[in-house]
Amino acid sequence: MRIIVAADNKWGIGKDNRLLVSIPADMKMFRQETTGKVVVMGRKTLESFPGGLPLKNRTNIVLTKNENYQAKGAVVVHTMEEALEEIKKYPSDQVYCIGGDSIYKQFLPYCDTAYVTKIDFSYEADSYFPDLDRMTEEWEITGRSGEQTYFDLEYEFLTYRRKK
Repeated sequence: MRIIVAADNKWGIGKDNRLLVSIPADMKMFRQETTGKVVVMGRKTLESFPGGLPLKNRTNIVLTKNENYQAKGAVVVHTMEEALEEIKKYPSDQVYCIGGDSIYKQFLPYCDTAYVTKIDFSYEADSYFPDLDRMTEEWEITGRSGEQTYFDLEYEFLTYRRKK
């Protein structure tokens, strides 16, 4: 399984159930990576999308504790065990965890690759991704795009892989 996330330089990923910043090249990379694949998310992430609708051209799996929650066009699961069972139906390299923070933390142990858009700026955030740079026993950077810019914002695309 893979993880895909955009994080600032303190690993902040969101505030008030919204992304910290919208970078067109990051959105494009996200679409290219996940289209035609499986995305796993929490309820609040789904609800943050336009109209609260699942992402098009993807299998959407939503994890929520709310037993009555329904999302048209998505598979809704209520426990981590149920989510992992559902994910087994797909090749692991076709499954992407897309957030939010509690979902990332729960699924990180099951992931072998993390695609991180690392933004060289500190935003005010209320949700965070685990700091992979401090987890050197488990994770290493195996790919980097080099510095990109969007207006005056600098960022790069990093690929982290779990050490065997």
